[in-house]
Amino acid sequence: MTKRWLMLTGLVLAIVTGALAPSAASATDPITLDAGFVTDQAGVLSADEEATVEARLQELSENSNSDLFVVLVDEFTNPTDDAQWADTVAEANNLGTEQYLLAIAVDGRSLYISAAADGPLSFGQLDSIEDKMVPFAADGDWMGAITLAADEIQGDGGAGALRIGVIVVAVVVLALLVWLVVALVRRARRRAEIRERGAMPETPDPADPFSTLTDQQVETQAALALVQADDAITSSREELGFAVAQFGEGATEEFTRVVDAAKAKIAEAFDLKQKLDDEIEDTIHDRRAWHIRIIRIAEEIDDVLDDNTEAFDALRKLEQNAPQELERVRGERAALTPALAAAAPALAALAETYDADVLRTIADNPAQAQERAELADRSIDAAAQAIAAGRSGEAAFAIRTAEQSVAQAAQLTQAVTALGSELSALETKSRALVAELQGDLVAARQLPDADGAIAAATSATAEQLQRAQVDLAGSARNPQRVLEALTAANAQIDGAIAQGRESVERARRVQQMLEQTLAQATSEIRATRDFIETRRGTVGSTARTRLANAEASLTHALSLRATEPDAALAEANRALSLAREATAAAQSDVQAYAPSSDQGGFGGLFGGSGSAGGGSGIGGDILGGIIGGLIAGGGGRSTSRGSRSGWRSSGGGGFRSSGFGGGGGSRGGGRSGRSGGRRF
Repeated sequence: MTKRWLMLTGLVLAIVTGALAPSAASATDPITLDAGFVTDQAGVLSADEEATVEARLQELSENSNSDLFVVLVDEFTNPTDDAQWADTVAEANNLGTEQYLLAIAVDGRSLYISAAADGPLSFGQLDSIEDKMVPFAADGDWMGAITLAADEIQGDGGAGALRIGVIVVAVVVLALLVWLVVALVRRARRRAEIRERGAMPETPDPADPFSTLTDQQVETQAALALVQADDAITSSREELGFAVAQFGEGATEEFTRVVDAAKAKIAEAFDLKQKLDDEIEDTIHDRRAWHIRIIRIAEEIDDVLDDNTEAFDALRKLEQNAPQELERVRGERAALTPALAAAAPALAALAETYDADVLRTIADNPAQAQERAELADRSIDAAAQAIAAGRSGEAAFAIRTAEQSVAQAAQLTQAVTALGSELSALETKSRALVAELQGDLVAARQLPDADGAIAAATSATAEQLQRAQVDLAGSARNPQRVLEALTAANAQIDGAIAQGRESVERARRVQQMLEQTLAQATSEIRATRDFIETRRGTVGSTARTRLANAEASLTHALSLRATEPDAALAEANRALSLAREATAAAQSDVQAYAPSSDQGGFGGLFGGSGSAGGGSGIGGDILGGIIGGLIAGGGGRSTSRGSRSGWRSSGGGGFRSSGFGGGGGSRGGGRSGRSGGRRF
């Protein structure tokens, strides 16, 4: 163990001594890039050449998604391998995925393009660019070599994509033109078919009986229907004349109105027929629609006249059985007497209890019923006299009048009784609703009321309930208005109760989720903290920052736990998310550090394992940060690049994942790790 610590101490001293020792004038360690795109420490570019190269690289940055940075030095040292040297500079200067570094050792006569493994250009493309640069570099044409690299990285500047886009657009336009021509041809064919078929629909409509008929068939039916309707009106008019002579104008007044209405309808049909026959050319659609309208008018006339004919037949039947029908109507009139007698007292009783506005629809029903009864009495007497005198037509008309008068009087008296029953039922419903509302008020007052909505609804409902109870107990009541008000109040309090119960349930769910999230966040933060502390030698600032923010959010969530559960849940979720981000970042840092087992490193030096995950080797010491403090000095200076919104921050200083002195560790930052470079 003592030997091992002595070896470790010697190694650290050697590293420190090597870091402090001055290098040869021509040798160049990894450097911090200058502002702009070109860093010429070899001094091989004139001021004009450097300005030209800067302009070309700026053009590359503006016209593509890539940046190219160029560094020219005398020799590559510490490490001497061109790929490792370029990758180290790229990493130290925080170059991104789409940013390339062209490193040229002027005296060492080698060059290398450092790139991220997942960058836009493949390794094969980078190799090809380097091969093309070799002749320029061999001739000392540094500006030509750099310009060629920029041209190759930029490619055609999007011209190829533009050409492809133009071709695609042309194909789409051609397809649209073909589609348009085909559509126009099909439309022309359809129009030709329509002209051949007329306005007949292409697809029959089950709801339209005319959809299966051609225009000619519709026209034929319309002409036939118009003739038949005109004949029917003529026959009805003749029949009406006979009825007037038989029953008198009073008895046939309704029949006369029906015939007049039928004549007005057929006048419309004749007008349409005239428009169809005049010299003005009509569209096929108009002609079809007018013919169909004529048919429908004829059907309406037929229905009206059929009803009229049935009424005529009933009147004739009444005439034939006048004595028997008269006795039937006298019996109906006699049965009406008790209802007439009870109507006025029933209305008076209702008036004592209910508001006059509630009774306005039946206020004059008893008087109207009495008038109908008196008309029935007069008609019965007239019918008896007509039968005795042998005037059967007049008798039939008088009997029909008496029959209708008795029916209307009965309906008027029944309306008084029906309204009383309805008002009583409404009062019963109102009282039941009062009891329900009283229970709702008790339930509402027991619910939490953060915003005062339940209190407002409770107060309004209580006032409405009090007014309703007063209305139901007093005279001149209006059960309809009371029930309407109580129904509205019930809807309001039910809504408030539902909202309150939903709020209670939501608060319970939020509290449950909060406790679960707090427990989960606490667990993940603890696990992440343990992971970082035991591997702090390789875990960078990102993971530590996320962890610190996660802990702060967890603390805030705990402080809000009792008073603001919603805000606490949001903070707990943020803490959990940040803890997971910290874990991912820390694991990524550790994985980036782990060296390959077949490379020597410190494990080979001390006889331990070469893996960073080893338990006893120096890799484990570094991973755990045990000796990190011994070699972490020499912090670098900050640099600020002018490209892409601060894409790089300060580099240098401290222990880097690339290993001591350019050793065989895996490359940090995801740079390419391509073998070689090019000699010229």
